[in-house]
Amino acid sequence: MRFIIFVFTVLVLCAPVTRGQQPNIVFIFADDWGWGDLGCHGHPYIKTPNIDRLAREGTDFHRFTVASGVCSPSRTAVLTGQFPARYNIDGHFAWVPSNAKRNMPDWLSLDAPLLPRFLQKAGYATAHFGKWHLANNMIPDSPLPGEYGYDEYGAFNCAGEQMPVHEDARNAIKFIEKSQQAAKPFFINLWLHEPHTPFHTVPKYRWRFREMESEEDNIYASVLSHADDRIGDVLDTLDRLGITDNTVVIFSSDNGPARASRPTELGLMHDTATGAGYGIAAAKGITGGRNGYKSSLFEGGIGVPFIARWPGKIPAGVIDDVSLVSAVDLLPTFCELANVKLPGNYQPDGVSQVLTLTGKVAASREKPLFWKMQSPWPAREKQPFHWVSYAVVVDHWKLVCNKAGSYCELFDLRADPFEKQDVSASQPVVVKEMESLLADWKMTLPAKPVGNVFSAERKGF
Repeated sequence: MRFIIFVFTVLVLCAPVTRGQQPNIVFIFADDWGWGDLGCHGHPYIKTPNIDRLAREGTDFHRFTVASGVCSPSRTAVLTGQFPARYNIDGHFAWVPSNAKRNMPDWLSLDAPLLPRFLQKAGYATAHFGKWHLANNMIPDSPLPGEYGYDEYGAFNCAGEQMPVHEDARNAIKFIEKSQQAAKPFFINLWLHEPHTPFHTVPKYRWRFREMESEEDNIYASVLSHADDRIGDVLDTLDRLGITDNTVVIFSSDNGPARASRPTELGLMHDTATGAGYGIAAAKGITGGRNGYKSSLFEGGIGVPFIARWPGKIPAGVIDDVSLVSAVDLLPTFCELANVKLPGNYQPDGVSQVLTLTGKVAASREKPLFWKMQSPWPAREKQPFHWVSYAVVVDHWKLVCNKAGSYCELFDLRADPFEKQDVSASQPVVVKEMESLLADWKMTLPAKPVGNVFSAERKGF
């Protein structure tokens, strides 16, 4: 009898996702949350019991990378499953003069392949709550999030009314309840503001860390704790409605933590989308030993938390420090989970990672990963890891280069996942092959943005 029970359990856990099973999906995407800024990743004072719960009940992927070291291109990759350079989105969306100066569009094209539209057509109720930044609130004629395939949204860093940053989870809970009553599977982007500047503190959470000597540390811990509690509210809702086992929940971050490049006094700042709060001096995020911070294409800028939970499908309490998973993989992965057949003309840069998520294989990438950013050269003294404009990963090799390609470094991610030792001098053949791959990829990129992606304010620029 024990043997029969054992075999049955194995068959259930290993069974593939079949058509007709459409799990709910909640994708929590934090903003500037460092890899080391979690209790389960060993942070000395930050408390994240709800995210830690996801790690206990799911799998913690230690080698997940986003597609950029900054916000807008990272989010573009999630929505499209493609490298953001294909849309000339190399930096964050700002006001029109800044976008024009950097040869960027003013928003993500509505003609791009879009994850929420794919899911919407497959019967999902779709919603976005939280940060947008696939346009900017300073561009009033940019498309609203609802035009990208969301049935409902509440957002900031977009045109129109700005949702207060702390109302994200509350709105998500209402949408979950509504979708459950309608018996529809749901997909929710819960894109948190924390811990991006300004730091919008609440007395309850400042008091929670009142014993801390440093006010900056107190502020940073308080905003992360507040975000973790809101995540907990969503998890509790899934429990209350009895749908935890049929809901995929993923926690990640759009890039590594922000840090001031020079000593900075603590003070208040004002953001046109989110209001007043404390400035960059209170940014105390850590990378868990990775080089660089936000805006870097070294691991400190693109290696971020990625924790996935789906009870009975994704193994619980597991750390996967082998599989290299990318943000461009999310669209094909979510679509496979949802039994969505992608259009025949869609060309993803990512690959489905369903087998990796469910613990059936450890992913070794056959498809290269590419990055493009606008970074200064030579390297700045106080930001020694922020000079990389191009990067490519093939299998366990990562090549990083400056904008002109006149200087490159090579890292063996299998032996040296934190990029501590440049091995380019001892691997000239590998360097040459990867430089060739990078050159070929550059040839596929547009020289300038195309399509209906420009504000009326572009006139004169």
